[in-house]
Amino acid sequence: MSRFSDQLNAQIGNEFEAHQQYLAIAVHYDFLTMPQMAAFFYAQASEERNHAMMMIQYLLDVDEAVQIPGTQAPTCAFDGVIPPVELSVAQEKRVTTQIHELARIAREENDFGAEQFLQWFIKEQVEEVATMGDLLTVVSREDISINDIEAYIAREQGGGSSDLTAPRIAGAKH
Repeated sequence: MSRFSDQLNAQIGNEFEAHQQYLAIAVHYDFLTMPQMAAFFYAQASEERNHAMMMIQYLLDVDEAVQIPGTQAPTCAFDGVIPPVELSVAQEKRVTTQIHELARIAREENDFGAEQFLQWFIKEQVEEVATMGDLLTVVSREDISINDIEAYIAREQGGGSSDLTAPRIAGAKH
């Protein structure tokens, strides 16, 4: 197994960990009766799971072994509205660093297919960090109400279009 494949298997675990963390955040907002924020984070959880499944499909496509690593338990207890978004920003920045490291390894190994595969994830991480950063700015505003936050999410984050350039998801119909 190549160093890239080893690291991509580790990244699958990181993506599943992000999935679980976003799920825990969604549940927190559901508990606070913030349905727009809950729906946004449930969708983020699904997106992170799909990222892991894309990585699994890539390894299958290049005939490399897939190893599903275990994950650490997510943070489930939050005090208020802001801390989960702060955690999300930090998580997206950490994942960006991980993806960049994967790209560096692919380049060092002259694995052009792996490098090309990662380009979509690099673009995705730019969007994710920007989205979470904007959300943190909004929820951190002085005197902002829960209704204002919910309206922002409904207006700015309501459903995106599917990206036809995204890698295939393992188990999805083609």
